[in-house]
Amino acid sequence: MRRILLALALFAVSCGDTEHEFTTGACYFVFDNSVHQDPTLASAMNPMAPGIFCQVTTAMRNGATWFDFTNNGGASSSSIQNAVDTRRTLILGYNNGIIVGYGALSQPPVFYAYDRECPNCFNPNAIPMRSKPLSISSSGIATCNTCKRQYDLNNNGFISSGDDGKRLTRYRATSTGPFGVLSVN
Repeated sequence: MRRILLALALFAVSCGDTEHEFTTGACYFVFDNSVHQDPTLASAMNPMAPGIFCQVTTAMRNGATWFDFTNNGGASSSSIQNAVDTRRTLILGYNNGIIVGYGALSQPPVFYAYDRECPNCFNPNAIPMRSKPLSISSSGIATCNTCKRQYDLNNNGFISSGDDGKRLTRYRATSTGPFGVLSVN
């Protein structure tokens, strides 16, 4: 009986105020960079160059959908959506934006995918929905212009400066290399 009570007590403590590593929010993005050959995205998909992160968004231009890429090194580029991309389900996080890249603090480097919206300011249920996008610095810090919190992209999206709150929204992601396939869900 004592063992059962001890087990229940440990279970109750372990299931307390926990934070899950990955979100259950909607995100589905598969991008074959062997077809697109985008150098800005490739820079963030390279495990040999950790600390480079890339924002991925989409935009309509001249009747076509384009993928826009901007990395924290200042490079940016665009690639038009092809027929294969169109057939795939495309959900880029809460509000059309994700940040991907290898963290520079672990060996081997961990591949991260975060939502581009501040988890403490953005409300996907607000009417009208107002974007609270993060900006990324060359040092791998994402900053919210609204609340001024800073998040460490190299360290699981934890707050590195500012008020307490939620860490960045993280998605499951894999990369098969700089000019391989990026998969985020």
